[in-house]
Amino acid sequence: MTEPKENPLMEKIVSLCKRRGFIFQSSEIYGGINGFWDYGPLGVELRKNIRDCWWNDMVRQRDDIVGLESSIIMHPKVWEASGHIGGFNDPMVDCKVSKQRFRADQLFFAPVIIDRKIVGYVSALESETTAAEMQEQAEKFKRKKAIQGKLEPVQPRDFTEAKSEEIPLIPSPATGEPGSLTPPRAFNMMLQTYVGALRDESAVAYLRPETAQGMFVDFKAIVDTGRVKIPFGIAQVGKSFRNEITPRNFIFRSREFEQMEMEYFISDEDDWAKWHRYWIDWCREWLVKAGIPAAQLSEYNHPKEKLSHYSKGTTDIMFQFPFGVQELWGIAARGNFDLSQHAKFSGEPMEYFDDVAKRKYVPHVIEPAVGVDRIMLAILCSAYCEDQAPDEKGKMESRVVLKFAPRIAPIKVAIFPLLKNKPELVEKAKAVRDLLRPHMTVFYDEAGAIGRRYRRQDEIGTPFGLTIDFDTLGEKGDELKDTVTLRDRDTMKQERVKISELLQLLLPKIR
Repeated sequence: MTEPKENPLMEKIVSLCKRRGFIFQSSEIYGGINGFWDYGPLGVELRKNIRDCWWNDMVRQRDDIVGLESSIIMHPKVWEASGHIGGFNDPMVDCKVSKQRFRADQLFFAPVIIDRKIVGYVSALESETTAAEMQEQAEKFKRKKAIQGKLEPVQPRDFTEAKSEEIPLIPSPATGEPGSLTPPRAFNMMLQTYVGALRDESAVAYLRPETAQGMFVDFKAIVDTGRVKIPFGIAQVGKSFRNEITPRNFIFRSREFEQMEMEYFISDEDDWAKWHRYWIDWCREWLVKAGIPAAQLSEYNHPKEKLSHYSKGTTDIMFQFPFGVQELWGIAARGNFDLSQHAKFSGEPMEYFDDVAKRKYVPHVIEPAVGVDRIMLAILCSAYCEDQAPDEKGKMESRVVLKFAPRIAPIKVAIFPLLKNKPELVEKAKAVRDLLRPHMTVFYDEAGAIGRRYRRQDEIGTPFGLTIDFDTLGEKGDELKDTVTLRDRDTMKQERVKISELLQLLLPKIR
């Protein structure tokens, strides 16, 4: 079997993230644990900025949305009502030889057809080059078997569509040999735990697979205490857990992840399609504001036959990742399914009294749901750039730069004294650092040549650099005294700015 080709851009991003302290493999000194990641000093700041920007724009800048922080472990009946215990399943396929496990909808196969006759099968895991890999495998199969005739183009299908008589003939992507793949079977992705001293059925609980149910369960409590009027939303940021069969593509699909979700409640008589479109547009605009190019975004509307039974419509905002176009942000019109289910299972009414219309009804909901980790990966992919920049002698050299939007960048400003062995420069630089630090994340660096220091900050996406030199001290006269050199990361242009005007100049640029 042909191994999936590694994507050079993805390799570079993963390497940079480890080298510069954005993301580490969890428990790496013990060999790591698949599907879990640790976020280093820069990764923590980047994630926090993503969350803070989302929260500020989604909640604090609006009058119609309030916040919630519900617990990770909830009553088990919550997940019965939501359908997660009975229906939160992915189709799973095992390779009996390699002992590897695959999601059936991410494992593709195709018959090798020569002169209209099936002579074998090929398979590959989902990637941006799946079809090309399988076509190459089919051509190798034809040459190896020395079969004459016209080879038809392969038509990949995912393993959920495999017929029972085809399964023994499809080669495993792990071994390249047929006969070892099992038929797809349901695999519940919730992570189970126990609450209390006993380990029996009465103590079974689950780590939540989504944050959404907390907003539905607490709906009445918020209506009764929050002075909210429909239409209104409840927003939440928090950890969720899914026992993914095949975590992959770095932090794109993991077993522990963080979600930013909002449930927007509307009248049962309101135009749900209008609100659905409104939130799709809002999410797209927010992504562009966060630094993701509009040209890399697209929309995928789920066909009716693939919608959940309660969904009126679901649209995914898609992003062009290095490994292919994949879902970034899902916006679903969920009807009144969730509130109705919790009313049924709990016995507590989930109706809203409309004091204008003088009637009660169960609200419908629009749900924009996105993962912090996927946003972070999309931002990293969008920001990564290689260009040319002059060194201290004016010679052009390669430069790696993360062109983060300033509001998202982990560090906003780097501060450099020109020389570390000149106490007066160091003292002035630290004074500038102390001036800015209460208002933004800054980094002080006095080690190495100034060009090297610029490169280090370019590579981690710091949008602005401030250099304190002898002009700052007034050695060329009062005109330049108490000014610093402000350098722009993307253009590399420099200008002299008065220290007293730094806050006024920088604050609007980083918000």
